Amino acid sequence: MTSNPPPPLSRTQRLEALEKAKRSRQERASTKEAIAQGELSIFDAINDPRESIRRMKVIELLSAVSGVGRARAAIIMERANISPTRRIGGLGHRQSKALGAFLTVTKIDPIPGKLIVISGPGGVGKSTIATALKSDPRFWVSISATTREPRANEKHGIDYYFYSDEKFSEMIEAQEFLEWAEFAGNRYGTPKRSVDEWRRLGKSVILEIEIEGARQIKRHDPSAQLIFISPPTWEELVRRLTHRGTDSPARVEARLGLAKEEMATAGEFDLVLVNDDVNNVLEKLIALVTA
Repeated sequence: MTSNPPPPLSRTQRLEALEKAKRSRQERASTKEAIAQGELSIFDAINDPRESIRRMKVIELLSAVSGVGRARAAIIMERANISPTRRIGGLGHRQSKALGAFLTVTKIDPIPGKLIVISGPGGVGKSTIATALKSDPRFWVSISATTREPRANEKHGIDYYFYSDEKFSEMIEAQEFLEWAEFAGNRYGTPKRSVDEWRRLGKSVILEIEIEGARQIKRHDPSAQLIFISPPTWEELVRRLTHRGTDSPARVEARLGLAKEEMATAGEFDLVLVNDDVNNVLEKLIALVTA
């Protein structure tokens, strides 16, 4: 069975497509030139969200680096197990790490990414913000470790790192957590290794954690930027918590009591962002990283 050919483009559509292609070529060329001149890090380009750069082949980007060239770029990619046809937007987490390791050896170092902690009362929208940032290549959203059992739809290494109590205790003893806490009979923590690896690759790491965890992070790393996500009004937060429909009245009352305590800690944070609109919060976080 043959498929029908796509409808022909109008003259306006053809002109728009040609203009878009021209802009993409110009953006790729200017990026490679900036890398060749040392004005831009290759890691900046890897983390660039523009479609034109995401569609650029990795070997093109590596070849633009002064002192690398196409032959050496091909060797680096082969050793990092990256296909010669791989595009920047198609780099997986492991490939990015491997590429970063080889580039560090060749003294092509990125500017370390920032450590950004977002916290605030339950129901304020922290998870929605963190989820939205996962699609932005400039960020890596940290994955927490926990001792609780995985739910039916959760996967190890994607939703959480699921560890036994014994393993978690060993990691605490070895100081492998940036922060950890116990909640409802289970323990949760932020593994230090992954955070350090992604920051070395130039990505800003987002931690979505509770207030006490944010305090621990600040003690561990004073350069971390603590962002408090606040509701537009207390009444709006009450509305969000009471209209979830998943908690009993007693549970809602407990959550509201905890939320009052958490709201009182806003002054401990470096910046307070009011979540009256998720897109506004995302814009401000991106501006913080790119400043």
